[in-house]
Amino acid sequence: MRDAVLALTSSRRWEAFIISVIVFNAVTLGLETSGTVVAAIGPQLHFIDAAILVIFVVELLMRLYAHRLSFFKDPWSLFDFAIVAIALVPASGPFSVLRALRILRVLRLISVVPSLRRVIGGLLAALPGMGSIIVLMSLVYYVFAVMATKLYGATFPDWFGDLGRSTYTLFQVMTLESWSMGIVRPVMEVHPYAWIFFIPFLLCTAFTVLNLFVGIIVSAMQDEHEQEAQEDRKALQSETTLVLEELRALRAEVAELRHARA
Repeated sequence: MRDAVLALTSSRRWEAFIISVIVFNAVTLGLETSGTVVAAIGPQLHFIDAAILVIFVVELLMRLYAHRLSFFKDPWSLFDFAIVAIALVPASGPFSVLRALRILRVLRLISVVPSLRRVIGGLLAALPGMGSIIVLMSLVYYVFAVMATKLYGATFPDWFGDLGRSTYTLFQVMTLESWSMGIVRPVMEVHPYAWIFFIPFLLCTAFTVLNLFVGIIVSAMQDEHEQEAQEDRKALQSETTLVLEELRALRAEVAELRHARA
């Protein structure tokens, strides 16, 4: 019985079914945000949501039965368990905020779809390198924020009045959101040489440090893909070795049969 449940939960058809349920649940949860739709078919949507939650609970219990304690050794299984557990908490009283967290069920697509798991694995592998970049960016922000506060805090207190406001303003400049017409040009009307400050800041952040983030993530993704390809090659090599051993055994048996007939 356990082997049958394990085979079912590991099959492609079951995986496609769970993906379909997750996508359908995402659609129904989106429809619940529309007052018109809720007024028309609100009870039906709540019934569908409860039925989908039952499917998720049954699927989780089946995996627990099939894998037993090894279920808790898989990070993705723990992720699914946490998502379903949050959905089972009564969304009333002090836990009413958890009702909005039902949409987290859509994140189960990450654990179901292998390609998404590889992307998350690559991002997690990039975290150590990203930590160094974050420290570097923090230092750059701190230096430029202190300079901006001292240079422009008196004339533009709303943007550069203190360290916090300067940091937020510089973040807006880094994102290139209305940085020229909204921030830099008004400052240059009072301080004509302000471009000497803002251009190096943009070059250090938007065009250098952020690209380091991209480079680290791409490198981690490539390492993840290479590791998976290496595992596939090892599996293929193992299968080839088994086939060769079987061929040698067959040759030996054929040789013995020929020798016996002779």
